[in-house]
Amino acid sequence: MAISARRNRGTPDIWPGFVDAISALLIIVIFLLMVFTLAQFFLSELLSGRDEALERLNGQISELSEMLSLERGANAELRGDLAQISAQLQTSVAARDRLSSQLAEILPERDALTVAVGDLTRERDSFSALLAERTNERDDLATKLTDATSAARMAADRAEKVSAELADAFKSIEADKGKIEIQLRHIASMERDIDTLRVMREKLEKQVAGLAISLKARDKSLATSTRELAGLRDRSKELVARLATAKDRTVLVQKDIDEKDVRLSKLLARASKAEIELTKEQKISIAARRATQLLNVQLAALRRQLVRLESALDVSEARSEEQGAQIVNLGKRLNQALASKVEELARYRSEFFGELRKVLGNRQGIRIVGDRFVFQSEVLFSSGKADLQEGGQQQITQLAKTLLEISKKIPKKLNWVLRVDGHTDKIPIKTSRFPSNWELSTARAISVVRHLIERGIPPGRLAATGFGEFQPLDARDDEIAYRRNRRIEFKLTER
Repeated sequence: MAISARRNRGTPDIWPGFVDAISALLIIVIFLLMVFTLAQFFLSELLSGRDEALERLNGQISELSEMLSLERGANAELRGDLAQISAQLQTSVAARDRLSSQLAEILPERDALTVAVGDLTRERDSFSALLAERTNERDDLATKLTDATSAARMAADRAEKVSAELADAFKSIEADKGKIEIQLRHIASMERDIDTLRVMREKLEKQVAGLAISLKARDKSLATSTRELAGLRDRSKELVARLATAKDRTVLVQKDIDEKDVRLSKLLARASKAEIELTKEQKISIAARRATQLLNVQLAALRRQLVRLESALDVSEARSEEQGAQIVNLGKRLNQALASKVEELARYRSEFFGELRKVLGNRQGIRIVGDRFVFQSEVLFSSGKADLQEGGQQQITQLAKTLLEISKKIPKKLNWVLRVDGHTDKIPIKTSRFPSNWELSTARAISVVRHLIERGIPPGRLAATGFGEFQPLDARDDEIAYRRNRRIEFKLTER
């Protein structure tokens, strides 16, 4: 025992140090394990946050892709509308060109009518001048005939006076026979005068016959007759003076005077014929006046027609100018009208989608993409089927109620339509009922439309279209993309 005690006191005790070392090493290991555990925890948290952020980014990218595809569709529709507007603009330009060509055709006609009116006006003026000239000639003839008639009457009165004077002369012959020789010389002179009167009568007959040739010839012949009658009056005055100074007159003088009376009566008869011819000429003048009046009426009608043509031409030119201005502003007006209608329809579309969002809530398989309300096919139809499921019928019924409420607020002038578009994935189908995805997508859209009609939506406000697999939202080849592409889209748009 004493030896053992001495041996123990002589050997150092290393066990406490070993225990201390082991304890320190264990503490260090535990500390490192804690640090590693914390690092793994924080790293896993960081990685999970990144995964969630990545998923959110992927979701946003998919939504942006859907919006891009929808915007491309809207852009295609706008391009179609722009093509229609361009076609309408080309039609308006063609109409303007046609109006311009018609105007170019009307202008020569108007010029020709103007020339014709000028010619007719000149003809009317010439007819008026000729009528005035004929009227003046008629008045001159009437005046000359009146003068000739009065001269003949005066000659007849003077002949009566000569007869009375001859009777006195017969009485004075017996009283004064010595002056017979002088009277005989006077008688010879009177015979010469009678011959001269005979020659003048022949001239008068020729001149009166010339009245039938022309109005001017009658005028000249009547003037000549008037002058010759004036000469006869002078001769008669001379004869009266000679007979007054002669106391002895013979029966021959009386015969000559009777012959003069006969000649005067013939002259009166010819004057009456001239008066009859003048009456005929007056009738001709009246007919000419009526013809002139008819010509004036025709000219007035032609002028009115010309005025109507000019007014129509002015209206055509004004319309051409207005159409030119309308063509210039047509694009702006169409764009403004289109923008206003699109804005108004977008307002009701937003209200419609808002009401649908309230009714349907945040149900899985239903979402809004751009201007479309999208139902996943699994919500409405069984796989490979085109008949609505019971749950799908409830969803479509809610949509119909909301649409009926919103349609009451939409103005009647806005020709809206709810388009139902059926889409499938790219997995082909080949059955007796659906030979391809075209038939399946179209049948699903028609099934939805029929259910909406049964719930009171007017058929004229619905349109069913099938796109098959050719309008995908997601172009990837995986089940997620296929599920997103199998859908029914509702779009409130203008017809």
